[in-house]
Amino acid sequence: MFCMHCGVQIPAEAQFCSSCGKAQGPVGAPVAAGPPRSRLQTHLQLLAILWIAYAVLKFLSAAGMFFAGGIIMRHVHMPPEAGFVPGLLSMFGWGFLISAVIGIAAGWGLLQKQPWARLLAIVLSFIALFNVPFGTALGVYTLWVLLPQESAREYEQAARA
Repeated sequence: MFCMHCGVQIPAEAQFCSSCGKAQGPVGAPVAAGPPRSRLQTHLQLLAILWIAYAVLKFLSAAGMFFAGGIIMRHVHMPPEAGFVPGLLSMFGWGFLISAVIGIAAGWGLLQKQPWARLLAIVLSFIALFNVPFGTALGVYTLWVLLPQESAREYEQAARA
């Protein structure tokens, strides 16, 4: 018998080709894909990457606030009553920067399946719900993936492994 995909000779009872690894059998025959993946297994890596990407957006916002407060505002003529604006922009910049660092920690922790990362991501998702539209979408997605009790049990087992 020959492989249907690469043409290498294989034993007649082989289900997979030893050369290319493709499944053998009649055309259209279902191939066993293994046990079904859970919601957590399916979505955890994507969720972690989204948290890191969201944190990068926060970091860019922080850089913009620092740039606006530190450089642009020095060259803009403002009345004395508006002297608080550069400090306010700097304060917002620090808030965005701290939020970005915590978001990167949550994403990295989820990728590494750290025990603390699930709870951190859930807490951050409640805060992110107020940041329309990206934060809201990420918050809802995080709660949908991590909040169910079965996800908690499965994440704890993965964190122990």
